[in-house]
Amino acid sequence: QVQVVESGGNLVQPGGSLRLSCAVSGSILSIVGMGWYRQAPGKQRELVALIPSGGNTVYAESVKGRFTISRDNSKNTMYLQMNSQKPDDTAVYYCTAGNHWGQGTQVTVSS
Repeated sequence: QVQVVESGGNLVQPGGSLRLSCAVSGSILSIVGMGWYRQAPGKQRELVALIPSGGNTVYAESVKGRFTISRDNSKNTMYLQMNSQKPDDTAVYYCTAGNHWGQGTQVTVSS
């Protein structure tokens, strides 16, 4: 049974930075795709970034140049580095590993 746990969500001021982590129980080497999604209040869940086990990363247009997704297979962990944050980045951020989802971590961007 694969378990996915996000951490790192917090309150940050506009222009600030946060790094989210996604820890996966069990080896993720065999999981082809991992990614981050987010859901803001009153809005649908949307893709933020994807990272396959090999190949190019994919980013939503709204976060390109500001967010960076990465993974460390040796630690069974994926990361999302978020820079130059905006109030529109406020949402619950979810990690996916294959078809497994975490329960989310809250990110709030506000002064």
